[in-house]
Amino acid sequence: MLPARWILKGDGMTFLDAKAEAGCLLGRVWNPTVKGPCVVTIRDGDVFDITSKKAPLVRDICEMDNPAAYVRGASGVKLGSLADIAAAPPADLSQLHFLAPCDLQVIKASGVTFAGSMVERVIEEQAAGDPKKAEAIRKRVGAILGDSLSNIRPGSPEAAKVKAALIAEGLWSQYLEVGIGPDAEVFSKAPVLSSVGPGAAIGLHPISIWNNPEPEIVLAVNSRGRIVGAALGNDVNLRDIEGRSALLLPKAKDNNASCSIGPVIRLFDDQFTLDEVRRFELALRVEGTDGFVLDGHSSMKEISRDPADIVGQTIGRHHQYPDGFMLFLGTLFAPTQDRDAVGEGFTHKIGDVVTISAPGLGVLRNTVDLSTNCPEWTFGTAALMRNLAVRDLL
Repeated sequence: MLPARWILKGDGMTFLDAKAEAGCLLGRVWNPTVKGPCVVTIRDGDVFDITSKKAPLVRDICEMDNPAAYVRGASGVKLGSLADIAAAPPADLSQLHFLAPCDLQVIKASGVTFAGSMVERVIEEQAAGDPKKAEAIRKRVGAILGDSLSNIRPGSPEAAKVKAALIAEGLWSQYLEVGIGPDAEVFSKAPVLSSVGPGAAIGLHPISIWNNPEPEIVLAVNSRGRIVGAALGNDVNLRDIEGRSALLLPKAKDNNASCSIGPVIRLFDDQFTLDEVRRFELALRVEGTDGFVLDGHSSMKEISRDPADIVGQTIGRHHQYPDGFMLFLGTLFAPTQDRDAVGEGFTHKIGDVVTISAPGLGVLRNTVDLSTNCPEWTFGTAALMRNLAVRDLL
């Protein structure tokens, strides 16, 4: 059964609500005719290929002075209805299907940007990745912290006082350092072109036994540090791996198909700005083949660091991104609902359907599998450049 947030149209299904459809949308579609990706926009329920020699990549459009104006004015070739292409299986290279909406952008992610999820990271660390120990530690940490982290500004004198109190209790953590200290945690989530898009399988490393989805807003940022749009993302997290040691973060975060972005980028214009992103309410639903259902949310109003500040800490004279980057902003969501054994909380099972939605950005829906079972990532930068060259787009 499809979640109510998916919209049925004709014989297929789409992943945009009315508010999102009214926006200026930029995405990518695999086109079997050219054996490669096309840059697309969506107009009145149809998908148009706007790939051109001037802008063969999403990256090129994001670098423009006014990406939304360009996309609205670009001539295009109709590929088909949004409903039909959205319903196509992403693993089938013989069919038109949506890809992650970014191409040459580096995939970055910021962690521990919400107080609620920050506490869960501390619990993971204290439990050393063992879900059986988490509940007892959660009660102890909650009793000490109370609501002392509410509305705290990272790097402020108030944050320093909380830090001192936690050190005195033996509960200081590297997660609290990046959560309430002056410096944000920003890491590389996935290699260029490796992210999967809507409808695709998302991957868990087979050694993980405690993991969860992370519903997030993903900003599209160009090489000048200008935020040009936003999408939805799933920053899949392996809680047991990261909990054993923060130095295992790359293994916990970057695996085959473990990064999902989509369904498209909604470009900023007069009707859609960063202020709206700051007010987004994200909904999450996990539906298991065992009948289990988990509903959650993440409210951007509760983020501890402003999105513009995180972008400023990512790019600057200290670090350049010539092709721009996609930036996951972190999540408030940290599931504690028991799925199997009492006190062990939530973890994924193979076949879980994860649906992330936000009015104005649409719906990102993926099915959980092992990374070793997900389609291998084989279409990299060299393959993309060769494909564009054959199509006389370079």
